[in-house]
Amino acid sequence: MRKVAVVGVGHSNFGVRKDVNIAELTWEAVKEALEDAGLTQKDIDYVPVGSYGFWYEEPLPAVVVTEYCGLVPKGHVHCESACATGSAAVHLAYYRVASGLSDIAMAIGFEKMTEVDTPTAVEFIGRAGSYIWEFENFGMTFPGYYALLATNHMANFGTKEEHMAMVAVKNHYYGARNEKAYLRREIKVEDVLNSRPVAWPIKFFDCCPINDGAAAVILAAEEVAKKITDTPIWIKGVGCAGDTGNIAKRENLFSIRSAQLASQQAYEMAKITPQDVDVAEVHDCFTIAEILAYEDLGFCKKGEGPKLIEEGQTYVGGKIPVNVDGGLKAKGHPIGATGCSMIYELTRQLRQEVEPERQADIKKGIALAHNVGGTGHSCYVTILGRD
Repeated sequence: MRKVAVVGVGHSNFGVRKDVNIAELTWEAVKEALEDAGLTQKDIDYVPVGSYGFWYEEPLPAVVVTEYCGLVPKGHVHCESACATGSAAVHLAYYRVASGLSDIAMAIGFEKMTEVDTPTAVEFIGRAGSYIWEFENFGMTFPGYYALLATNHMANFGTKEEHMAMVAVKNHYYGARNEKAYLRREIKVEDVLNSRPVAWPIKFFDCCPINDGAAAVILAAEEVAKKITDTPIWIKGVGCAGDTGNIAKRENLFSIRSAQLASQQAYEMAKITPQDVDVAEVHDCFTIAEILAYEDLGFCKKGEGPKLIEEGQTYVGGKIPVNVDGGLKAKGHPIGATGCSMIYELTRQLRQEVEPERQADIKKGIALAHNVGGTGHSCYVTILGRD
């Protein structure tokens, strides 16, 4: 297996993008990634395109996107892994290059969720568990799923609604300082607690927004990467795991097993421990999910996630800065784009290119992306290194 580096990244503005179709939206990210790497479309060998689908009119999005972006006749594939779709695209590109089949690959993730109304979008996402048992019989939606995780964590570890609200406050603080983010305004704990209930204890400001966006990541083999850029960001470790579709069959409802397993794989491959990570992007589709991630990734012991956010340890300057781009909560969560967006942010963090207020202190040159599909149906963990 060859060493693989990130050599270019691109990112559209996230938000309600009625001004573009899926191809035009994706081109914003692809164009920026090509310019970042100093490459053209002819340099790209292979293109995994990640999109969850449902929301827009095109049943073959990889075909439409690659044609518009000038990537035909390069090989491409449409991939899907629920909310971890973007990371699935990155991992496909990684394996393609690491195996020697391609020298340069581009992972693209995008979504245009606002083409349907909110109730329809909620239904589509709600179908993503065990459809017949959970959706048809009990009417489960994703806020409902994460409410189950939240109430179990509260019952077992004393987690409070205020702790979840603190996650939202932090992520809005950094989202307000991220030019690519959708929700660019700060909020207070009281704003979260007083927002309308969605599925107790999940409230409106505990939820990530439905929105549109795209991101692109260019990967290259070691010998090629060193010719392209003086600042390659190496993929040091990757991990992937899954869990049951039926949430009732899980070992417990206060952690995500697939995240624990995927992170263990990635740590072992990268030959690091959680304490070596300088900055992390974690999957905060709901505020409780970020608290679970602290624990599942080993940033603290089980049950100590609330303490980590209460003490401000996940802000810049703390023990482990997390989601300092706003996370899914404030930057937005256009499903297929999220995994690629995480790699975009961490690449720029390791290059020290982000806005000063959001720049983590890079001591060991290690960053981690944690991208959960569904309620843990799948999880991808990617570890990046500067040296």
